[in-house]
Amino acid sequence: MLLVADAGNTETTLGLFDGERLVAQWRLTTDTPRTPDELTFALRALLSAQGVAPGAVTGCAIGSVVPGFTSTLEEACAAATGAPVKIIDGTTKLPITLDVEEPASVGADRILNTLAASRLFKRDSIVVDFGTATTFDCITGDGVFLGGVISPGIRTSAETLFRRTAQLSATELRAPKSVIGRRTDEAIRSGVVLGAVEQVEGLVRRIREAWPRKESIPMVVATGGLAAQIAPLCPSIERVVPELTLVGLRLAFEGLEG
Repeated sequence: MLLVADAGNTETTLGLFDGERLVAQWRLTTDTPRTPDELTFALRALLSAQGVAPGAVTGCAIGSVVPGFTSTLEEACAAATGAPVKIIDGTTKLPITLDVEEPASVGADRILNTLAASRLFKRDSIVVDFGTATTFDCITGDGVFLGGVISPGIRTSAETLFRRTAQLSATELRAPKSVIGRRTDEAIRSGVVLGAVEQVEGLVRRIREAWPRKESIPMVVATGGLAAQIAPLCPSIERVVPELTLVGLRLAFEGLEG
């Protein structure tokens, strides 16, 4: 079995693969003050609850955009499983090309999305990743990362609104009954959720207009924590693959092992 970890700024998503099949998935808070021992205990508890015997995990792969957390996670994965750990980042030799001005600055999640999308779909794609930031990754079918767009994530924007406006309380992020909110919470949902939808539709349109291969219309794939909530409201989104980054970690590990 392969244990993979996608460490984002807010949450770390863990996945357990048995071959190509994702058999378990968990989310932990990305807590940089946490010690390796604390994280090791958490990982062992999760694996035990899944019925995974000691020694069943034969490898671990980590992609992280939080440098201060990466070494802690690496040490914990090694201690919890006894398996070799591989870190995937901009220096890792993968069958993709980062066709941007500063390849070393590209986040691990975007690298992994490029690998996974090019392998799974084999066509030009725009991957919209709904995380702490909402990213739009522009990827060709043969595995070239062309760049993209980074904007504040939906929860990030909402939390900033709640913090800076004393009379507005936090509210559930779901689609409103009407775009014209007749209550404050409905007005917030309209602005945050439908605003995010319009951002996706507008940026996808602009990206397609600027796509370098004019004969190609890139497909739009949604991933990330809020993909399931937002994607049904976006006509441009054709596929929803919440585990896309985890699949990229599996593919990267398999390529390095080979």
